[in-house]
Amino acid sequence: MPQKILVTGGAGYIGSHCVVELIEAGYHPVVIDNFSNAVRDGDVPESLRRIEKFLNTPIEFHELDLLDKTGLEKIFKKHSFYAVMHFAGLKAVGESVEQPLRYYRVNLTGTINLLEVMQSHGVRNLVFSSSATVYGDPQKLPIDEQHPVGGCTNPYGKTKYFIEEMIKDQCTAEKDWNAVLLRYFNPIGAHISGQIGEDPQGIPNNLLPYVAQVAIGRRKHLNVFGNNYSTPDGTGVRDYIHVVDLAKGHIAAVGKLKDNRGCKVYNLGTGTGYSVLQMVNAMEKASGRKIAYQIAPRRSGDVASCYADPTLAEKELSWKAEYDLERMCEDLWRWQSQNPTGFSNGTQP
Repeated sequence: MPQKILVTGGAGYIGSHCVVELIEAGYHPVVIDNFSNAVRDGDVPESLRRIEKFLNTPIEFHELDLLDKTGLEKIFKKHSFYAVMHFAGLKAVGESVEQPLRYYRVNLTGTINLLEVMQSHGVRNLVFSSSATVYGDPQKLPIDEQHPVGGCTNPYGKTKYFIEEMIKDQCTAEKDWNAVLLRYFNPIGAHISGQIGEDPQGIPNNLLPYVAQVAIGRRKHLNVFGNNYSTPDGTGVRDYIHVVDLAKGHIAAVGKLKDNRGCKVYNLGTGTGYSVLQMVNAMEKASGRKIAYQIAPRRSGDVASCYADPTLAEKELSWKAEYDLERMCEDLWRWQSQNPTGFSNGTQP
């Protein structure tokens, strides 16, 4: 029997790509999601409906919010899970500054409920979707896993840091717990089918979905926040990673749980930084369209440069990002051009 993996937030951008990789690696994902960042197709998310179609396999889905602990208990009673992949949570930096209590309640309480239900049902393996935001303003580049954490510049980053600490403490308290904390850099791109990709609800908070929406004609221009950073062209530099590479990192992390005792942390990035204007140029090339932009004031909380040292993941997980910037942008453009308004009413498969 394939091992069952509970995937929280599995209808979202990263979660859905991980569901694809889990199925292709021979696991049996069970997905829960509350539709906070997913488009509904009847009782199931459109993202999962499409995956079922292109992989020709059914996916078990339950509409559930992690704040509903009773509902979570019912799912754990029904299944015997080998591990949990935890993606569910609110994730917009700017919104977290405006609504800190909502972010703490949803992200922290939801995770506490999950950990308590895992504990009561004897599920001891966890892969957590963390973020490079836990590093705060980088003290050195590239950032390795030994870089100090906790100096977060926004409540969203703090929730990721606090959750990491909770998981570490639980692994220390109970020696049979295994956890892998994956600190993402900037996921972009889409599945090669063009059927699933990033579909921000409302105004995109991340650079590449916004650039793609300008290219497709949904938005007039891109605001580039600051062009006077100490970077080659004055615009912010980030480490962008293809979402499929990221998803494959999660499969490697599940494999690591088998021989791992305790809590391990890995960066998932490419180790290469690209500026905002370099990304604009790359998307112009992929789309064959001019992308209008204007310079705007810096945003508070933004750092000049942030990119990973991913060597530990390569050494211990046998994982390395494979896709280059050109491929990331090609796959993003295929998704965006096939689905001009995302999942809601784009071209159906």
